[in-house]
Amino acid sequence: MSDLYTARGGLVALGPELVRLMDLLDGRFQGWARDCGATAMAFPTVISTADLTSIDYFDNFPQLALMTAPLKLPAERPEAGAALPADRLGDSGYGLVSAACYNVYLHHRSATLAGPRSVTTVAKCFRNEDHYDGLRRLHGFTMREIVFLGSREAVLDQLAAFRPKVVRFAARLGLDLAVRPASDPFFEKGGGRALMAQLFPVKEEFVHGGNLAIGSLNFHRNFFGERCGISLADGGPACTGCVAFGLERWIAALLETHANIDDIFDRVAEAAS
Repeated sequence: MSDLYTARGGLVALGPELVRLMDLLDGRFQGWARDCGATAMAFPTVISTADLTSIDYFDNFPQLALMTAPLKLPAERPEAGAALPADRLGDSGYGLVSAACYNVYLHHRSATLAGPRSVTTVAKCFRNEDHYDGLRRLHGFTMREIVFLGSREAVLDQLAAFRPKVVRFAARLGLDLAVRPASDPFFEKGGGRALMAQLFPVKEEFVHGGNLAIGSLNFHRNFFGERCGISLADGGPACTGCVAFGLERWIAALLETHANIDDIFDRVAEAAS
């Protein structure tokens, strides 16, 4: 696929055809966001260490975290191809985002919601994975999310509406997705929250080819409402949820399913209309 993209070390360069394809896919997802009244927002690519700590990020996702740090001065040029030693770096005050939705919850810190609220955003996300695989698993990738804040019932209704919508859209593209429950590290492995997660799954993935999750539905209950002080009109903590789309992974699924790029464009254009 070198004429379409180049992937090396978990980083990818998309050629013009796949940039166009990504725009078409994201246009469909943005259309769904508009249909449910979501406000479009853009956020920085980094989140402060203090904010990450406040949402238990380092407890739940230490293996994925990628932090930024300034160089200690005077800076010396590293050897060609060598990693920069840790002792050359200063303290880290920011981490690269690993999911688009975190900034939405932090943006609403201490807010009181008069009613349900929806936000959509797209982000370049970064994860320290144990391996990388073409467009399937990347060091840096693009995530579109539609985020819901409000009462338990309002958030669950929105998520339930997206489940068949995503499956139908994928089927029109020739993708046969399985919807599978997945674990959510925001809930402890032991204790009452873990039991509730088993009884009422809080994360579902849209899986292509048996092992490639190209999207997910996530219900966080009142986790972010509590951590970020987001309240309902009655004073109780808000519930949150989101639907997430990994754009490069959608492209990977399409390229694995259809040999002809023109056929892919025709299918996406028709399905998105």
